[in-house]
Amino acid sequence: MTATERSEMRSMVQSEDYRHLSVGSIARLAARLGKVYACTSTWYRAIQSGNWIRSRKRIYPPKPRIGLRATKPNEYWHVDTTIVRLLDGSRLYLHAILDNFSRRILAWRLNDTFETSTTAELLKEAAKALPENTVPSAVMDSGVENVNGSVNELVSDGTIQRILAQVDIVESNSMIEAWWRQLKHQWLYLNELDSANSVRKFVAFYVEQHNSVVPHFAFQGQTPDEMYFGTGAKVPVDLKEKRATARTARLAHNRALSCDLCKAKTSEPALVSLQNNTS
Repeated sequence: MTATERSEMRSMVQSEDYRHLSVGSIARLAARLGKVYACTSTWYRAIQSGNWIRSRKRIYPPKPRIGLRATKPNEYWHVDTTIVRLLDGSRLYLHAILDNFSRRILAWRLNDTFETSTTAELLKEAAKALPENTVPSAVMDSGVENVNGSVNELVSDGTIQRILAQVDIVESNSMIEAWWRQLKHQWLYLNELDSANSVRKFVAFYVEQHNSVVPHFAFQGQTPDEMYFGTGAKVPVDLKEKRATARTARLAHNRALSCDLCKAKTSEPALVSLQNNTS
């Protein structure tokens, strides 16, 4: 290719006027305009060797940097289903409801088959513990287990309000998806998942630990149960006071320690003074 042809090729490849065209279409258009007569592969080699960047950067809508956040328990629930694979390759379907404010697992169920009625059953189970006149907004995706007649009835009778993630709101259902990752990578995958009963026991153990034992970083040491029931308000204050006490004790302990070298150095001035007095 001549320098003039390469210049025409680069101009057309990088022009915003042709960013809606593929490279093959540009090659044929250049021939029809009488500018460059070359096959598509030649255009691709020229683009690669010249490192020509096309003006085709996709523009995405802004993503929320902070997800959906509730100000009190039972304001937002997250509903989702995940797949757990056994050692023999078979699948189990784990459904759960997570409270946004406290990260507490309100209800869960493990099925051998995919049951579209499970979401409605879990919502009814979680709703039994709701205070009077409390209607949570359940964030879920638009799968058939969440958009069906049984769930529609709960929405109609005012038990819940349904919010479809990334449809009714811009936020995703990432909070419960993050919990799925924790459950699987921090616990389930560390065990032999050989049967539905064993997986059910593992999930029950982890849910109990998550809700009532494991302190959550976002809550300054409180557990999801303490956040949900409002019983852990003193925990952050107590931990702060204990950290300060421990730091003071640690400093005093370390300053009281001395090694043989330090003792030798501290005794040298006294020894020199004693020798001077005797001389």
